[in-house]
Amino acid sequence: MTEKHRPKSSINLLKGWPNPCLLPVAQINAASASALSDPNVSTPGLLYGPDPGYWPLREGIATWLSRFYEKHLKASIHAERICITGGASQNLASILQVFSDPVYTRYIWMVSPTYFRVCPIFEDNAFAGRLRSVAEDDEGIDVDFLRKRLQDEDQNAPGYEASGNGSPTHRPHNDGHEVRSNGNTKDTLKGLQPWRKAYRNVIYAVPTFSNASSRTMTLRRRQELVQIARQYDALVITDDVYDQLQWPSKQDAEQSTYDDPSPSLQQALLPRLVDIDRWFQGGAERHGADGFGNVVSNASFSKIAAPGVRCGWAEGSESFIWGLSKCGSSASGGAPSHMTSTFMTQLLSSGELEKHIYNTLQPAYARRYNSMNSAIERHLLPLGVILPQSDRDVVGGYFLWLELPKPLVAEAVAQRAKDEENLIIGQGPLFAVYGDERKDLERQVRLCFSWEAEENLSEGIQRLATVIRKMLRDPLSPSDTAASRPSLPVGGY
Repeated sequence: MTEKHRPKSSINLLKGWPNPCLLPVAQINAASASALSDPNVSTPGLLYGPDPGYWPLREGIATWLSRFYEKHLKASIHAERICITGGASQNLASILQVFSDPVYTRYIWMVSPTYFRVCPIFEDNAFAGRLRSVAEDDEGIDVDFLRKRLQDEDQNAPGYEASGNGSPTHRPHNDGHEVRSNGNTKDTLKGLQPWRKAYRNVIYAVPTFSNASSRTMTLRRRQELVQIARQYDALVITDDVYDQLQWPSKQDAEQSTYDDPSPSLQQALLPRLVDIDRWFQGGAERHGADGFGNVVSNASFSKIAAPGVRCGWAEGSESFIWGLSKCGSSASGGAPSHMTSTFMTQLLSSGELEKHIYNTLQPAYARRYNSMNSAIERHLLPLGVILPQSDRDVVGGYFLWLELPKPLVAEAVAQRAKDEENLIIGQGPLFAVYGDERKDLERQVRLCFSWEAEENLSEGIQRLATVIRKMLRDPLSPSDTAASRPSLPVGGY
């Protein structure tokens, strides 16, 4: 076979995993050996653990997060605000088990495009047909749209009463007459023990370096979202899994290490929504509030250590965290990932996790981002492709989100990229909210720079440019429309 006709090697810009070269194998090996060689650690670690999780890890996470978010906190984070989880996906299911009710909770409001793998988790908790999409703009979630939709749903619900200023008022949970999910005749399906609460609405978002759009929600939008959640009895669940993966947008792509990482890279760009809920306008425990708060931070070691550790944490008010720890699956045997928690404690207390983040992940992902971004500027922008939030000083995460020039359709572009260039990309409709798909996603694509070999990122963009150039030059045939093309298979990412 001649070189000209040799099949091109596959390049996968869909897969949202870390490249194996970025896994901290030696550090986890040392941490596990340290934990297992000390009977004071290994014996309790191999037995059943407490429901909220391994206390030394809760303390370690609280101390570390207090440093990282220091400039946005009025006081340090304490361990009682933390519980240990089996990772962000497992914990999302636990949150819904404790703090939602299929009768009382009306809708799941999801920032769109969304991390599509969460849709089945919501559906597994009896919310199929009740997932609702909320679009983004350059500041993040469209709060005006969300507020209007929540107001409309309140006014249409049985038991609605308006206060003097037009805001909804509701009778307490236990009087038997609370506002119910649209069309339901029962108040709640689950029993409401003192440590649990059913919220009327749930809002799901990835506020920082979002999956899929890569956008970061502004401070003003974060504050507005907390206000809306309080007004409409909503629980905001935020996946805060990319916060530490940040770097200057203008970082030299050839720079290989940060010998002396700047403080700005070691501290958060913005407060999390859970931080805002803790302090803003009286905080989660303000007068008249129930103490549960309206935001939970759902975080994980998957992106900053390794996804296989299946270990993470949640942060919220003490009342919320205590209730979350009483989830039946935790109360039966204790918090998940108990043995792994002893390893992660060693990784944190030794400083090795932070070294890995600042000395390995940040510079590696900065190089990867800049390689892909430079190729996009060189090969795709001249073709009419658009990048959102292109003027940010700090960027991060795993992804870049592109808008294709008209009349191209993302699904057709993705299929031809696969067929003609052996290139796999994420077409926008993959990241739609189940049952409430937005038509504008048909012209958008997600590209991931974390998985593929670094030297293949620019080549992948050039292959995509070749496809787009051909499709712009030649009129689209009926076979190139989204309706006539099957969806590409996707893995667990």
